[in-house]
Amino acid sequence: MRGRPNLLAGEDLPVEPRQKRSLAKRARLKAAGLGLFAEKGYQGSSIEEIARRAKLAVGGFYQHYRSKRQMLLVLMDELLQKLSQLDLQPKAMGDVRTGLRQLLSHAFAHDLQYLGAYRAWQEAALSDPDVAQKQREIHAWTTGRVTAVFQFLQQLPGARPAVDVPGLARAMDSMFWSLLAQAVLLPEPDLNRWIDSDRKSTRLNSSHANI
Repeated sequence: MRGRPNLLAGEDLPVEPRQKRSLAKRARLKAAGLGLFAEKGYQGSSIEEIARRAKLAVGGFYQHYRSKRQMLLVLMDELLQKLSQLDLQPKAMGDVRTGLRQLLSHAFAHDLQYLGAYRAWQEAALSDPDVAQKQREIHAWTTGRVTAVFQFLQQLPGARPAVDVPGLARAMDSMFWSLLAQAVLLPEPDLNRWIDSDRKSTRLNSSHANI
């Protein structure tokens, strides 16, 4: 399986802060960026607004990021890092339904704080060819990980052998990213219902829990 895309390759990043005060400022900038990206999207969020929400001067922003685009790259790279650390292998269980529900719930529990970043990322990909290429690389990587999970689930009792696992994985991966992009507007109960809906749409929620 291919490794995760490195979104920061070739980026001229400012030096990582080490002092506690500087680290706290960067944390505030990240929180402000994620919040504004979630509320206003990429184009609607300005560096001035991000700095103001973080209670910093604009110059404080440029101590940590050279541009709004670079900030978005950093936030998305952090999301991919967290996804790469996520154990997608379902634990020992007796049916596919339980495995898939655990998989989706576990993934969203880790990723919800980055909803704003992904909303902005999708918007940026529409006008930035380099971001669009990175987007394709991300989806190829995550689809590969989902494929490995489905190959494991197919070994469980009751699984159908004649299933297009790569096609199912592509569909599931697409739904995951679509939900992640839109979940920023959803209350938690609605999000849980949507996770269940995505699970059912893969046809894994049949009476025999087949894949």
